[in-house]
Amino acid sequence: MAFLDRRDAGRRLGGLLARSVGEDDERPVVMGMARGGVPVAFEVAGILDAPLDVLVVRKLGYPRQPELGLGAIAEGGVRILNSALVRQLQVPPDVIEAVATQQTTELERRLAAYRGGRPPVPVEGRTVIVVDDGLATGFTARAAIEVMRRRSAARVVLGIPVAPPDAVHALREVADEVVCVETTERFFGLSEWYEDFEQVSDDEVAHLLAAAGTGAP
Repeated sequence: MAFLDRRDAGRRLGGLLARSVGEDDERPVVMGMARGGVPVAFEVAGILDAPLDVLVVRKLGYPRQPELGLGAIAEGGVRILNSALVRQLQVPPDVIEAVATQQTTELERRLAAYRGGRPPVPVEGRTVIVVDDGLATGFTARAAIEVMRRRSAARVVLGIPVAPPDAVHALREVADEVVCVETTERFFGLSEWYEDFEQVSDDEVAHLLAAAGTGAP
């Protein structure tokens, strides 16, 4: 196990990002992917003395095997599909639409809970650091990066505590930079890399955002 918990992972990731985000990166913004990425991002934002905001992304799980990701959706109407897997499983378009509709409802619920109508922190012309607690295939991270591109971020950095090297390599094609604390070929799931990997609640996300001054009123 590499990390005690998500806060420990955030402190270690923040140390790396403090060296990676240079003087040219004016007024960086840290975006925590809800829910698990927010405790990590909270620590990163503190180390970088940067504003923290939340970014809601939802995996599109295959109904027969929810752990298989058909892609991901994110706020702002972003949708990224795992086209190779969709073709391999021969998933009909109506199934994808049904899953997307269900996940859109949950996405909107979380946005209301976390932001309460507050607009997102402006990122136009700024460096954005997108943070999660780890990744496997990377499709949720791709969706998050696309949200930042559509909001006209000048530079998008992906910060993650742990990931397989092939996923890191693939995401370097869509992010300006990927900073990862631990990369390993032996990747069977995020939980094996944390001593404490309890599910993050909506209340914890709201508490951390409020502590950072960007919570829902």
